[in-house]
Amino acid sequence: MSSDLYGLAVAVAERAYAPYSEFLVGAAVRARDGRVFEGVNVENASYPLGICAERAALARSVVEGCRPGDLEEIAVTASPCGGCRQWIYEFRLDRVTFRGADGEVVTRTPAELLPETFEL
Repeated sequence: MSSDLYGLAVAVAERAYAPYSEFLVGAAVRARDGRVFEGVNVENASYPLGICAERAALARSVVEGCRPGDLEEIAVTASPCGGCRQWIYEFRLDRVTFRGADGEVVTRTPAELLPETFEL
């Protein structure tokens, strides 16, 4: 399942808006009911106001009625940043598939990506 989701993330990355870094990132998240939500990174001249592909996909799933526990897996074309790792953990996804620094596509659990996390 993860490989087809990763393929969607790669395809959607072409629609990213990254005029400053030119680093196009795509994400696709699958809900437990089979729906898939895509997201891309969207940059802004005021860098902190940009959004990562993972957060865009997760936010889209919320717009469509999903809540933590409703999502099964996410695939991203780059290793998730720390902030996205917290989002992924909080939404209780089972798996995260991404291209690592060595170019290999790997699958990890959110806890492996963010050990010693916190919950409110």
